[in-house]
Amino acid sequence: MIGKSHLVAALGREWIQRHQLKVLFSPTFKLVTQLLAAKRDLKLPGALAKLDRFDVVVLDDIGYVQQSREEMEVLFTFLAERYEKKSVVITSNLVFSQWDQIFKDAMTTMAAIDRLVHHATILEFNGDSHRSQSAKAKASA
Repeated sequence: MIGKSHLVAALGREWIQRHQLKVLFSPTFKLVTQLLAAKRDLKLPGALAKLDRFDVVVLDDIGYVQQSREEMEVLFTFLAERYEKKSVVITSNLVFSQWDQIFKDAMTTMAAIDRLVHHATILEFNGDSHRSQSAKAKASA
């Protein structure tokens, strides 16, 4: 069985090799940290413009990040800026009904989800993760 991260990496390689797309893969926390620093330095528009160079931005594990209000705002700004212009791929261990843990308020959560699913293809993986299966196999050996 292929894991979620391995599948996204395979898709990224395909987009680069076959379609010559520029792809950025980043853990969500890392991108949010960079955007916060840019906002602090009054350079957020420039940081967002640099991200526009990429045809696809892959944000890995958005559900593991418990954003503060400021972090949520820069993440939402990034998603809103890319809406209907460039592609975003998001991996998450949370279903949409739990995204209020990320965006903290119902209105922002719904606005983010609305922008993401409008033109989206959603892939849902059920069952144990690749890492969990591997750990179980090692434990039983």
